[in-house]
Amino acid sequence: MNMLELTPHIDDHATEPKYAQLYSYIAKQIVNGTLVAGTRLPSIRTLAVHLQVSRNTVEAAYQQLIAEGYVENRSRIGLFVMPIEGDVKHAESRDRGSDRELAGGFTEEVEREPTQPLPTSVSLEDRDGSDKDAEIDIDFRHGNVDREKFPLIVWRKLANDLFRYRQDEALQYGHRQGEAGLRRAIAQYLYQSRGVRCTPEQIVMGAGIQQLLMLICQLIRQDTRSIAMEEPGYDGARAIYYHHGFEIEPIALEAEGISVQQLRERNAGAVYVTPSHQFPQGMVMSIAKRMQLLQWANERRSIIIEDDYDGEFKYGAKPVPSLQGLDGHGRVIYVGTFSKSLLPSIRLSYMVLPPWLLTRYKLEFSAYEQTASKLHQMTMERFMTEGHWDKHLRKMRKLYQEKHSTLLTALKKEMGDRVRVIGQQSGLHIVLQVKHEHHEQQLIEAARTVGVKVYPTSTYRIQQEADEMPSLLIGFGGLSLHQIREGVERLSKVWFG
Repeated sequence: MNMLELTPHIDDHATEPKYAQLYSYIAKQIVNGTLVAGTRLPSIRTLAVHLQVSRNTVEAAYQQLIAEGYVENRSRIGLFVMPIEGDVKHAESRDRGSDRELAGGFTEEVEREPTQPLPTSVSLEDRDGSDKDAEIDIDFRHGNVDREKFPLIVWRKLANDLFRYRQDEALQYGHRQGEAGLRRAIAQYLYQSRGVRCTPEQIVMGAGIQQLLMLICQLIRQDTRSIAMEEPGYDGARAIYYHHGFEIEPIALEAEGISVQQLRERNAGAVYVTPSHQFPQGMVMSIAKRMQLLQWANERRSIIIEDDYDGEFKYGAKPVPSLQGLDGHGRVIYVGTFSKSLLPSIRLSYMVLPPWLLTRYKLEFSAYEQTASKLHQMTMERFMTEGHWDKHLRKMRKLYQEKHSTLLTALKKEMGDRVRVIGQQSGLHIVLQVKHEHHEQQLIEAARTVGVKVYPTSTYRIQQEADEMPSLLIGFGGLSLHQIREGVERLSKVWFG
């Protein structure tokens, strides 16, 4: 290929690492079509000499491109650009379209009742996070975080300052979409960390993702009565859609995420996905799959609900850009939360509405008061703007990566090839597929006899697969390194003797 096509400006003085600058440049060239599918990239040595950078810089950029599905490594031949379907491009200057252009394109459907009941299987997980069994001392609950590392002293000081210096403001009703300063800080953070492109005005705060999903149901119910979901998928979202009268379409997962082909065969006007860390299976949706999904939404005038519940934590590679950041047609509602990076009890979440839905929100929901605590919002604003948030995230990423590595090492040591780990690229949990003659419930009960609590994955399925090996959800965020090792050792002994 022509080397002039790969001649980015590598800034030696930029805060962004050189490999990240090169990665971003090549990814952009692929997405905008400058580098077409099948193009062979220069060798590491050739490009390093051409750009006058180290071979390590080029190799790191190439590894990132491979991890995110932009290119593939063909053994003994070289690196080749992967096909990216559709005409959805990175938008440098984005006009997401007028209300007239975007809001009128949905196919009108006859309202109908859901075709399938909500699954009656009950998870052994207590929904309030408590455990009635006092003998359980190691709990691999997926939603737990490391509470001891929360910067309580800093948070308390910032909260106390509100009553010292801003008491009158703090004790009044807040803005219905959330505090303006916090929304500005979130918009800046999302652009820098997740590639989300939005104005503060597009952000709506809420008291948890589930509360925002309920609001989304009300926003889109005139456009569709059917929502597609990953199978398996987040049961908390499924329950909300079911209780709001939506028909739920389960869509199978493939190696790189939801099956877009199967989605095309259904009549859903919206789809709920967890692309950064599929829940519960854990895979990261590839860039090619994201483009296919965006193309489907644009062609069908459908809606994508992107739940980025723990996108801050990724191991071994830079996070893939959000669907919202790749969306050039205003089809994505982006939803995020601070629960996994701070504390679940703070109850601060947010959604980013495309302009046409923001207009509808302002027209139809202007009387809705804000559900998230104004005090927490004002505290969080200072926490972010004064640099505490970035510092905390760096610390937690390092901590969770250590816990993640400890878990994988312990599993390999104690269980070897008798288990298979699924979804180990990001997040605060893995799925453990156990090669055992006993079924899921028996493994869970056996674990309880040695004081360890693990969780089923069957509760996240609408359609059960009888012949599948038992799989368990293993969270590690709330455990110490010693507890992780001890827990895996106990599980190995009780399961395999």
